[in-house]
Amino acid sequence: MTTDVYVQALIGGALIGFSAFALMLFNGRVAGISGITFSAFSSSAVNNRWRWYFLAGLAIAPLLTSAFGYSLPESLTTVLDTKSGAFGQNELIMVLGGLLVGFGTQLGSGCTSGHGICGISRFSTRSIIATAFFMLSAILTVAVTRHILDLSI
Repeated sequence: MTTDVYVQALIGGALIGFSAFALMLFNGRVAGISGITFSAFSSSAVNNRWRWYFLAGLAIAPLLTSAFGYSLPESLTTVLDTKSGAFGQNELIMVLGGLLVGFGTQLGSGCTSGHGICGISRFSTRSIIATAFFMLSAILTVAVTRHILDLSI
């Protein structure tokens, strides 16, 4: 890996941390993406507009970065290649993974952004434990899919 990768990761992490801090400072809200998304679609709250702006920013950010010349790594573009028009094994695994993540965020009362970024920074015991289980689940999933089932995305 080149130094650029580490610098980009550092800048990205700092931007995520700053945005979570700013949301807490100015709105008094935790930047838990699953909670923001769920509330945007199901909440009848009067002040719901900020959630939609937040979600729009998440959708627009990749478009802006590609406009500045950044692109996905070749390994990921191979997975997402839809020129053939066929819905293959990789796409099925990604859809299944997305559904499981959605179920898990409801089960765990939040996602990695809410627990891992915001909860740990507030020294929440519940978030520290949840994040440890998120990481353990991710490690086990990779171990099983790559080394036992011999699947790779």
